[in-house]
Amino acid sequence: MPEVGATVAALVIAVALAAFANWQMRRPFERRWLPVVPWLGVQFLAVAVALIMLAHLVSLLTGRPFGRNYAP
Repeated sequence: MPEVGATVAALVIAVALAAFANWQMRRPFERRWLPVVPWLGVQFLAVAVALIMLAHLVSLLTGRPFGRNYAP
């Protein structure tokens, strides 16, 4: 299943980016790499993508679509 591999890869990249942004936010301002990057926003987006990929992975593994389970 190539969808699972792509989802896991995106999940790993998003978690790594969130961890990197968290590390950059905790460093002193003078020693930050690219201090003009809004690391809090980067971390927020990376965590959002990670949650979406996690929900997608669960729906791929269980076979049930994520979201509404009834017709409109």
